[in-house]
Amino acid sequence: MKTAIADLARLPGVWRGGELEHAAHAVAATGHAALDRELPGGGWPLATLSEVLHDGVGIGEVRFLFGALDRASEGERMVAWINAPHLPYAPALAQAGIALEHCTVVRPATREDALWAAEQALRSGACGAVLLWLESTLPGERRPRGGEYAWLRRLQLAAQAGCSMAVLFRSTAAEASSTPAHLRVVLERKAGSLTLRIPKRRGPPLASPIVLERLAARSVPAPHPPALVPVDPPRVLPRIAA
Repeated sequence: MKTAIADLARLPGVWRGGELEHAAHAVAATGHAALDRELPGGGWPLATLSEVLHDGVGIGEVRFLFGALDRASEGERMVAWINAPHLPYAPALAQAGIALEHCTVVRPATREDALWAAEQALRSGACGAVLLWLESTLPGERRPRGGEYAWLRRLQLAAQAGCSMAVLFRSTAAEASSTPAHLRVVLERKAGSLTLRIPKRRGPPLASPIVLERLAARSVPAPHPPALVPVDPPRVLPRIAA
């Protein structure tokens, strides 16, 4: 019996509940050594769906992934920004080594359009990474047909098919809901520090939060430019009668 259990533990996708999965998976180093140590395989997972839960915009929810995005976009693969709440900040991306000509911004009209666009981008194989936001949609909009979990499962399969890094950004309220994502992290900025919890990974949840970024107590500017910046909405000029 002991031999049979040991053999099972060596199968891909099988691991003991009290330890991280040790099977070989494609990953990308995040640039945060403390975080990489807590991720199965030693980096952010590729070819799968992950979730980043946070409240508020501009707390570092994208910037902490710059290292992984840089590696995921190697070989001139695209980075798709789908339904982002603000415009990606070009100087910050260039500083991180992410080629601006390989970034595509998609502004879908509805939540279902956003999910569809993400699925197509992931499955195409042209995108090394697809970043998707579902919170900033039209007020009163209905949930997509077929159920949101089913849609997220489709994104998981599409990421696997296209060998793409899929990241879904949601509010922390989503932590109470189930997800097919293999990794779910929760970001919070408090007292000048950016901390990260891992409630779901291929292994036990992370017991203690990780400090990704700590600012000095005195008032100082952020050490890095934000990844997303608000822009003024386009103006509608009045029609002039002929």
